[in-house]
Parts: sequence; structure tokens; C-alpha cells
Amino acid sequence: MKLIGKLLTWLIVAILVIIIALYLLLQTRWGAGWITGWINSHSEYHIAFDKMDHRFSSPSHLELLNVTFGRNGKPATVVAKRVNIGLSSRQLTDPLHADTILLQDGTLNLSPDTASLPLQADSLRLENMAFNSPRTGWDLSAQRVNGGVAPWLPKAGKVLGDKTNFQISAGSLTLNGIPASNVLVQGNIDGEQVTLSTFGADVAQGSMTGNARRSADGGWHVDRLRLNDIRLQSDKTLSAFLYPLTTLASLTLEQVDITDARLQGPDWAVTDLDLSLRDLTLRGDSWQSEDGRLSMNASEFIVGSIHLFDPIVNADLTPQGVTLRQFTSRWERGMVRTSGSWMRDGNRLVLDEVALAGLEYTLPDNWKALWMQPLPAWLDSLTIGRLSLSRNLVIDIDPTFPWQITSLDGVGNQLQLVKNRQWGAWSGNATFNGAAATFNRVDVRNPSIAFNANASAITISELSAFAGKGLLEATAVISQLPGRQAKVSLNGRSVPVNVLQQWGWPEIPLAGDSNLHLTASGAISATELLKPSVNARLQVTDSKGQKLEQTMRNGEVSSAPAPASLAPATNTAPAP
Repeated sequence: MKLIGKLLTWLIVAILVIIIALYLLLQTRWGAGWITGWINSHSEYHIAFDKMDHRFSSPSHLELLNVTFGRNGKPATVVAKRVNIGLSSRQLTDPLHADTILLQDGTLNLSPDTASLPLQADSLRLENMAFNSPRTGWDLSAQRVNGGVAPWLPKAGKVLGDKTNFQISAGSLTLNGIPASNVLVQGNIDGEQVTLSTFGADVAQGSMTGNARRSADGGWHVDRLRLNDIRLQSDKTLSAFLYPLTTLASLTLEQVDITDARLQGPDWAVTDLDLSLRDLTLRGDSWQSEDGRLSMNASEFIVGSIHLFDPIVNADLTPQGVTLRQFTSRWERGMVRTSGSWMRDGNRLVLDEVALAGLEYTLPDNWKALWMQPLPAWLDSLTIGRLSLSRNLVIDIDPTFPWQITSLDGVGNQLQLVKNRQWGAWSGNATFNGAAATFNRVDVRNPSIAFNANASAITISELSAFAGKGLLEATAVISQLPGRQAKVSLNGRSVPVNVLQQWGWPEIPLAGDSNLHLTASGAISATELLKPSVNARLQVTDSKGQKLEQTMRNGEVSSAPAPASLAPATNTAPAP
């Protein structure tokens, strides 16, 4: 028995000697290097530190100097000048669970290539650290990071663990390419749910504050978000800039306030933006709202070729759709005003009134192609209760047939301009007139048109203009059926003989003024040319009484007989 007792005594002494030796070795560079080298050669991890520091004034704390930790052959996970580990009695049963861990003056790298941290702690603190998290869905880089996590129980893919509280600040931060400074984030994690009870940062020369939470399905609920004096430039188009919002499972915005923001991209910009948004949920390309509200104004708003000055928008959001209480803006040197509603049922936009005054508008080069293209799915129908035009200038610079109308006035009632996502005049009535116009280099005065549209046809009851010394008057009927057959009857009195030449009719071998009568028919097709379908008959009598009649078949004039005298010139002059 005495021998066994002596052996146990010597074993305990040997263990104590080894512990003391390791303790002393770890406090030297050589010893620290030898021990870490042994660990590196017998595990998948790579660890290095200069030495361990321990003071009996703080017996439960170990401090490692100039630490590097990571997986062999991969970028380091932790690089820190000091790592302070607080120990407790828990190390007797769970050696890798510390009381506290403090990382100072270094870098924490978290990516698919870096090693997960094998330690846990009741509290993790960061002081003057850098943080990098590339290729994780959140391309994050932060400097001068301070804060704490309690408890800290990291798992694979979850650096902060499943259940913890955190408060972290950063001097500077870049998230998915967006830089920020003076960042503060406070909240907690509970499983897949994340609550940001407070977050704030200086972003794009302005400030951002708010609070939000993420649900287990990945959707975000923003209770409050406020952006002040933002100045942001992006290299993305507007659709690409907003695209990340559509990738979330859902995004609920309870209260968003933007004040004096300036945002700019390659084909869009907004300046001096003030916006207030309440109760809006986005899910992919759709949205919902129970009792939402949108109020917005700006100095300028640009999207593609649309350039608005001083736009004001006030709208209510409901489960049924959008009630547009007010939209006003200066556009193309004039004013635009409207109000109405968009209904989710049927994707119908009904504008109670649209007023356009003082515009100087040049149609886009591809306006005909845009007219024929189907509209987005959310706009199946557009109806304007009352349309009013006042003193507008409209120009088309198409070199094959340029035209313009000056001082264009008019009114329209119950005009359905979109049906089944296609532009057109599908129903309603309107009357328009101008002070002057030019159609393919032919000047006319006081042009006017009146029409009525229904499901079967567009009936033009009046189409007139003064040309030269006389008057052109016409009526027409255009079918709404797929064939789009059209019939026109045109009369001219004391008008130039070749007034129709610039509009597609061949030159007539007469001169001076004339009376003329034209009847024509054709098919206005979206896929076929108009001219080959035109059949027409033209009768012309000039001021000398000479008469000429021509017939057009399939867009070609078949013959042009020589003019014949009907009576003495003194008796055949057209009426003035």
C-alpha cells in the first residue's frame, strides 16, 4: 500500500511539473512555437502566437499575444494582437467553453474557406477589430469594430450562434458595395429569427436609423426606417438597383421616411426627394397593403426619357389597389395633373381626370413600336374619365413623315386608351383642334378632329384643316375588329392641286387650286404595310375647269388620263 501511495504521489507531482513546465514554456516564444507546432502537425487547424501572458493579479485570465488561427492551407479566421481568455470552473467539465473572450486589434475573417471557431464563451468582446465576410450572401467588410455578443455559441454557418444578444459598432462598413460609417447595431438572435432593436449609420453623406426584424422564413419586417440627406450614386439601372428587394421572401415596411435625398444611376435620378411610406409589404414582384399611404415630392425625377420637375404624389394603398389622390408635375415645359385609382381586380387603371397644359413634347423615335408593344401585366386597361388639353405643342421628327401640331387644345370623355394590354382608342369620344400644323412639310391651319369609339369601330365625324386658300374636310370609319378595315371620304375646296402628294398620292398633272374628292379604303395592320391594302378613287377639278380622275389599286395608281376641259374657265372656278 505504501508503494501505491508513493506512486500516486509521484504521478501527481509529475503532472504538476508538466503543467508548470507548459505554463512556463507558453510564456516564452520558443515554448509557444514548439507547442503550437505540435498542434498544427496533429490537427487540421493552424494556430500561432508569440507567447502567453498571465498575471497572478488576474489569475483567471490568460492573454495570448499576436495570435493567428485558421484551417491549414486556408485564409486565417482570426488574426489579433491580443486574445484575452477568461476562465472559470466550467473548464473542468467543458474545457473549450470560456467565461469571456476578448479579441483586440486584429481581423476576423468569415467565409466558406475559413475555419469555424472551436471555442465558446459566455461573452465575446471585440475591440478595434476588422471584420470581413465575403461570398456569404452578405458581402460585408467592417473596420474599427467594437462590441459584444452574449452568450457566444458559434456553429457551422452561424458565427454568432442560435440564441444570443449583441451590440456592435463599427467606424466604417461596406455591405454589398454600399459604404457606411459610424455604424451601431443592437439586437438579438433566436433560432432563425433576428431582431435589430436599433440600427443606425452615416450612409452616402447622410444618416440612417431604424429597427427591424427577420422572421424564420427569411422575410424582413421594418418597423421604422428614416433616411436623411442621402447622396447616393450607383452604377446600376433602376431595375437592377431595386432588384435585391424582390429576392427577399417578403419585406414589410411599416414606416419609411426619406428627407432631402439625392439618388442617381446611369438612366435614372431623383433630387431633393421627400418620401413618406406606410404599411407596404413586398413579395417578389407583387405587393400588399391593408391601410397604406404614400406621399412623395421631389425637385427632379428622371427615368429613361421621362424627366419630371417638381412631381407631387399622394396615394392610399388598400387590398383592392391604389387610390391616386394627387399627381402633379411640370413636364416638357408644361404641366400634368391627374387623379384616379388602380384596381388589382382586372389590373385596371381609371383616371378621373387628366390635364395637359403648355407641353412642348417631341415623340420618341420609336413611339410607333412602343404603341404596338404589349404593356406590363399590371396595366390591362386604362380609362380616362375626362381628358383636357390646352396650348400644347406635339412634334414627330420621323424623317419619313414628320409632323407637328401647335397650340393643341381638346377634350375627351370616358376614353379607354388601353384594352387587353394594348394601346388604342377603344371607347369614348374626343374633340381636338390646333392653331396650325405641318404634316410631311405641308402646312395647314386650324386642324381639328372629332371622333367617337366603341367596341366595333372608331367613327371620325369631323377631320378638317385649312390648306392654302381653301378647306379640307373628311370623315372616316376604322374597324376595331382584327382586320382593322378603314374607310375615308375627303373633300377639298380651293386647295392646292397637289396637296395630297406629300401624303402618299402621286403627283397630279394640274396646277393651281382645285376642288377634289377622295374615297379610300385599306387595312391598318400591326404586321403588314398599309399601302398595298389601299384602294382609292380621286376626282380633281382645277380652277380652269379641267377635270382629272385617278384610281388606286393595291397602293398603285393604275392610270392618269389627260385632263379634259369641261366648260369655259370663267364659269368653272371653284368657290372661294
